[in-house]
Amino acid sequence: MPRKLRVQYPGAVYHVMNRGDRREPIFKGDADRELFLATLGECCEKTGWRIHAFCLMTNHFHLVVETPRGNLVAGMKWFLGTYTARFNRRHKLFGHLFSGRYKALAVDGSGGGYLKTVCDYVHLNPTRANLLQPREPLRAFGWSSYPQYLKPPSKRFGWLQVSRVLGEHGIPRDSTAGRQQFEARMEERRAAEDGREYGPIRRGWWV
Repeated sequence: MPRKLRVQYPGAVYHVMNRGDRREPIFKGDADRELFLATLGECCEKTGWRIHAFCLMTNHFHLVVETPRGNLVAGMKWFLGTYTARFNRRHKLFGHLFSGRYKALAVDGSGGGYLKTVCDYVHLNPTRANLLQPREPLRAFGWSSYPQYLKPPSKRFGWLQVSRVLGEHGIPRDSTAGRQQFEARMEERRAAEDGREYGPIRRGWWV
């Protein structure tokens, strides 16, 4: 049975995920996570992508990516292939790193709040995976875009776009007060997290 064609068009937003082959780790340590993010930055330079959220788990990753040029397929081919080659070279391995075809769910980026819902889902992954102690703040997990949202623009990854998500949270300015408001709101979401709101997002996905 032929694979379904990817829907691509300029300005499309996707929730992209892939996991390790046989559910094995795609990161053996923080150096690999840094390599992944550096490769993602290169990919954004090549493709013009805008990243709204990311989360790096042990054996999978989540991205919320906007494609102004409608080039998800070409970009993902370069990104996954380049990271795999670099990972294998670093660890003296060969062969597949990722499990089959990546998943890409189209996100309604029209401003109706669904982009916020998807990015919140991505940012709350460490909570669902029990990677934080009860009294640890969500920002303590350093391998998602959430801590980046709390930094001033000059200290963030240049390819991370925060304004649309903040806007959908009703925060008009990327200011110190706005970032504090965002953090308070996300901690409230974390405290109330029960997964019911994310049913349509989680279907067919791994946490």
